[in-house]
Amino acid sequence: MNLALFDLDHTLLPIDSDHEWGQFLVRIGAVDGAAFTGRNDAFFAQYQAGTLDPVEYLAFALGTLARFPRPELERMHAQFMAEVVEPAILPAARALLQRHHDNGDLVAIITATNAFVTAPIARALGVAHLIAATPEFDGAGNVTGKLLGTPTQGAGKVSHTHAWLAGRGQRLEGFARSHFYSDSHNDIPLLSVVTDPVATNPNAALAAHASTHGWPLLHLFND
Repeated sequence: MNLALFDLDHTLLPIDSDHEWGQFLVRIGAVDGAAFTGRNDAFFAQYQAGTLDPVEYLAFALGTLARFPRPELERMHAQFMAEVVEPAILPAARALLQRHHDNGDLVAIITATNAFVTAPIARALGVAHLIAATPEFDGAGNVTGKLLGTPTQGAGKVSHTHAWLAGRGQRLEGFARSHFYSDSHNDIPLLSVVTDPVATNPNAALAAHASTHGWPLLHLFND
């Protein structure tokens, strides 16, 4: 068995699900449009620039989720999946995932986006294992606004990958081949520790780094 890890946003999806979730909440009138959009766009720009403080951002994102009772969140997310995510799941992404499944690989998505937003997306993609920022829930199943553990961003993806594998009784070094597909320079720490890093739909910073280090480039949505 080999290991195949995938970033989600702009890697398996041609959108950023976290940012799009925020835009969706604005569009349906669930949050104040001007104020929310300003903060959401500012955080997104910081992520693209590699300057985002993930703890600060997750406090914003999870705090937004905490405004709504769980049944309302689930209803809104089902609408989000139907209107935004499912049309963005393209055949090329499904084919890549299926190739690894057919090879008998252990397949997982590892994303900085929180698990409330991404768990249904992972299921829609047919991926059983998800490593994501984990919201705290209260006894009634409502999001409290707090983060459990540490963010799954940057170097945090490396530590979370090791912890997830350790929980399965496995080690990254135990796989003959370990793949990681990502679009972002934010993921260079994890790309640097697998045997098969693949710069997938890479941004300019990652494309330059990949070229320097001889990593393959995959333009998943342009091929």
